[in-house]
Amino acid sequence: MYRRATSGVRSASTSLARLSSSSLSKVASAPSASVLNQTSRSRSFSSALRSYRVCSASTRWSHGGSWRSPASLRAQARVSAPVMERLERRYASMASEHTYKDILTSLPKPGGGEYGKYYSLPALNDPRIDKLPYSVRILLESAIRNCDNYQVTKDDVEKILDWENTSTKQVEIAFKPARVILQDFTGVPALVDLASMRDAVKNLGSDPNKINPLVPVDLVVDHSVQVDFARSEDAAQKNMELEFKRNKERFAFLKWGSTAFQNMLVVPPGSGIVHQVNLEYLGRVVFNSGGFLYPDSVVGTDSHTTMIDGLGVAGWGVGGIEAEAAMLGQPMSMVLPGVVGFKLDGKLKEGVTATDLVLTVTQILRKHGVVGKFVEFYGEGMSELSLADRATIANMSPEYGATMGFFPVDHVTLEYLKLTGRSNETVSMIESYLRANNMFVDYNEPQQERAYTSYLQLDLGHVEPCISGPKRPHDRVPLKDMKADWHACLDNPVGFKGFAVPKEKQGEVVKFSYDGQSAEIKHGSVVIAAITSCTNTSNPSVMIGAALVAKKAFDLGLKVKPWVKTSLAPGSRVVEKYLDRSGLREDLNKQGFQIVGYGCTTCIGNSGDLDKSVAAAIEGTDIIPAAVLSGNRNFEGRVHPQTRANYLASPPLVVAYALAGTVDIDFETEPLGTGKDGRNVFLRDIWPSNEEVAKVVQYSVLPSMFKNSYETITEGNPLWNELSAPGSTLYSWDSNSTYIHEPPYFKNMTANPPGPREVKDAYCLLNFGDSVTTDHISPAGNIQKTSPAAKFLMDRGVSQTDFNSYGSRRGNDEVMARGTFANIRLVNKLLKGEVGPKTVHVPTGEKLSVFDAASRYMNAGQDTVILAGAEYGSGSSRDWAAKGPLLLGVKAVIAKSFERIHRSNLAGMGIIPLCFKAGEDADTLGLTGHERYTVHLPTKVSDIKPGQDVTVTTGTGKSFVCTLRFDTEVELAYYDHGGILPYVIRSLSAK
Repeated sequence: MYRRATSGVRSASTSLARLSSSSLSKVASAPSASVLNQTSRSRSFSSALRSYRVCSASTRWSHGGSWRSPASLRAQARVSAPVMERLERRYASMASEHTYKDILTSLPKPGGGEYGKYYSLPALNDPRIDKLPYSVRILLESAIRNCDNYQVTKDDVEKILDWENTSTKQVEIAFKPARVILQDFTGVPALVDLASMRDAVKNLGSDPNKINPLVPVDLVVDHSVQVDFARSEDAAQKNMELEFKRNKERFAFLKWGSTAFQNMLVVPPGSGIVHQVNLEYLGRVVFNSGGFLYPDSVVGTDSHTTMIDGLGVAGWGVGGIEAEAAMLGQPMSMVLPGVVGFKLDGKLKEGVTATDLVLTVTQILRKHGVVGKFVEFYGEGMSELSLADRATIANMSPEYGATMGFFPVDHVTLEYLKLTGRSNETVSMIESYLRANNMFVDYNEPQQERAYTSYLQLDLGHVEPCISGPKRPHDRVPLKDMKADWHACLDNPVGFKGFAVPKEKQGEVVKFSYDGQSAEIKHGSVVIAAITSCTNTSNPSVMIGAALVAKKAFDLGLKVKPWVKTSLAPGSRVVEKYLDRSGLREDLNKQGFQIVGYGCTTCIGNSGDLDKSVAAAIEGTDIIPAAVLSGNRNFEGRVHPQTRANYLASPPLVVAYALAGTVDIDFETEPLGTGKDGRNVFLRDIWPSNEEVAKVVQYSVLPSMFKNSYETITEGNPLWNELSAPGSTLYSWDSNSTYIHEPPYFKNMTANPPGPREVKDAYCLLNFGDSVTTDHISPAGNIQKTSPAAKFLMDRGVSQTDFNSYGSRRGNDEVMARGTFANIRLVNKLLKGEVGPKTVHVPTGEKLSVFDAASRYMNAGQDTVILAGAEYGSGSSRDWAAKGPLLLGVKAVIAKSFERIHRSNLAGMGIIPLCFKAGEDADTLGLTGHERYTVHLPTKVSDIKPGQDVTVTTGTGKSFVCTLRFDTEVELAYYDHGGILPYVIRSLSAK
């Protein structure tokens, strides 16, 4: 099996031949008629192959849509005649003799007939299954169903069955997700890669149509809308018009992809955010593919794909390059994870929201340490949490560091499925299957104890109102302590909890005029208050709560100051419907929280500009203004360049802080303002009771709203429908385009893998401390007018007003290479305290932009490495954070530790990830970054082992040992080929 790649796998001929058949191996394990029908198992492979369709081709969507029928596997995986004959013989045998055919079981319908067939876990008669966490049972079922003893083996199944013992040993398994989900910021570069892979396959003399998704792929266009207009009834329409104007090329490219690639659905802009659409519509929970049943599972190119875990669907974020391989039928090689059992007891107190709960959970899990692990929630407290509450907790898995935060399916899940418009028959099928396969939790029955790697417990009654910030999502601050914490942040040295503002300047005030009205800004003044889409707008309770706060405040005579940039960006159009039905939308409007669009806005940096008078008041001063948002990311420089303090809060608290106009307030003792009767109005005066919120939610949120919103979701809108897109199989690259550009990864590619590359006498491009995020490495927000990317665009006639964002230009490698390490808050030790996107060119001592320094090194033929501290690459699952360094010539990253997805992305791009030994880092080893580094790896990939010790020496005579963070054999195979995508291209091009 290629995952256990030996030197033979890494030779061109064997690895290419093996992977060229990878898409065909589904015939052995997929639920086609040739597998399910006992009488037809003797049919020839050729006949079965002609009739076979990818599992999901016949899958009906929850609301009546259907997938486009993909091309046959014959068309997708055409190979030379001798190879085809050999494969036909192999898979004819495998199709008739599935390893676990004896446990293929019928699931009867209550009224007669059957729902279909499934691989029954109880039929294994293995007592170990009963102690497995529910999340691990999903991995087990997938391994059994896909077991062909080639890509997925019986050994994989045994490792999962023996999870209690194997999960502590870093063992590797293969996992095939049921589907892949993308958003446009990450989807565009993925689609660019697929388009260029088609060209590469053609150049190698093979059929470009082999590059085609083999599993369902959903791409939701939701990350391109910016808050250019706010506080007006037509803000959403105006923002969408600007969105289409800026992104016409990108959107036309996506529209091309929706027809050029089979088995791919593109949800047009203005429909909602990917995670909420996934939760409310795309999530199947259980697939029924042509009479074959299996659990839904998904990987996505957004780290918050984990929101679907709240629905009992196993899903997590991966890098774009991993997702592309999964689309093409490649199994994901993953380390079998430990599972932290998190028991919830009790009930949330009056006035405590799901956001308060998730910030508390995030802090607990971050402290416990759950990187690379699953977290599975259970306990009596589960019955007190709505599905939306669970999804809020699951969404923030990346913030607490887990691969996923999983909530097994129970009665609450089934009720949510009905609420969101899934049919009774579908819900009945889901419950029947999960009960039959021991994947359903019924809290009305005695619970069998399950084994977990470690255990945590939280009494929900101990959760208190809180916010998080000012620079990291896991820095929770109890609301009652916020004022004191804010003043401590002003006093503290510059860091995650400090701004180092001198005492004598902490009372500084800047006065300005706003629309003829006198105004002022001081430290902590709120200039952005955003109810954003990702974490919270899936939750009607907090949305209704925010609207009630707005209403009560207005009724008492309080209004948000007009210079505060307020916005509401719902995650789906259902939010608008229930706000209208409740009659509360108008109350949000009165406070400036009009709908600005349906997508990811403030949390991703798409905040738009501040009013010119506000921006001018901040510019050139040391004032630290604040943003308060109901999102999940608040890293410095991400939300807006001028908001140095950013706090995560529940939607009701976002409204409250907007009313107060400052984060420098103790809500318990200080009023929000003066009411129309001259009396002070406190937060307690406008905060709704839990019962009040629940009554409005029950009246306002109806199943018909979900049905009506999603039945036309794929029809688009007039702006989308007017876009013209080419109908060709291969994309016609426009060399003048600044949005879509053919990347250089596969140019001049040969059939033979290049093998390991020597890293000798490399210079240090950058020297970082801890917690460098993917935003630092590859920012998604504004393109600064003095940056190399700006110069590139201006040289091509693009005006500053049309720069758009880095996120929107991820389809152009030339822009993104120049935008790598372009974050204005970058802290590089080579600059000795100076903050900004620059570095020192070591040979000359010159201070240059990172891009210019990297270009000099590459032009001189000199390798570079990066030194980093702990949690390198934390934050969003951004593949450009690995692609960009590759294009800048970086050969290795040496860090104290890596964020899970980013390490995988580096490995997927062929960059060597190395970890300092415990207790060591660049500082303790006396490394300044001015040395030259040689990484002593074997010259043959067959001599390299996952996780082995690697010696690094410097030109100054220092020597230290690192751990090689290629964690699996398959990652070594990728390294041998120069990355995962060249690996796939060579495999599919084999003759």
